[in-house]
Amino acid sequence: MQKLPKHVSSYGRSPEFIESSIPRSLRTSHRTKAGTWAKIVVVEGKLKYRITEHAVSEIELTPEQPGIVEPDVLHMVEPIGKVRFFLEFFR
Repeated sequence: MQKLPKHVSSYGRSPEFIESSIPRSLRTSHRTKAGTWAKIVVVEGKLKYRITEHAVSEIELTPEQPGIVEPDVLHMVEPIGKVRFFLEFFR
């Protein structure tokens, strides 16, 4: 799993989502803007994080295993049962 670079700092956070409130835009392939990183923080449950270009991969995120979204890389999420999570944005 990728790590956040040391030089980035947090500038925002999404609301918390549950399995039934995840926006369609997060469930389909999308990307952050150039220079924008994100950390997917699972509060409870599990979330599938798919990177859908370059080194295609699928990672199961949990409260112990957050996901790191690299700038400008296509990705998507999918709930695995009940889940509660939020996104923290960095630049």
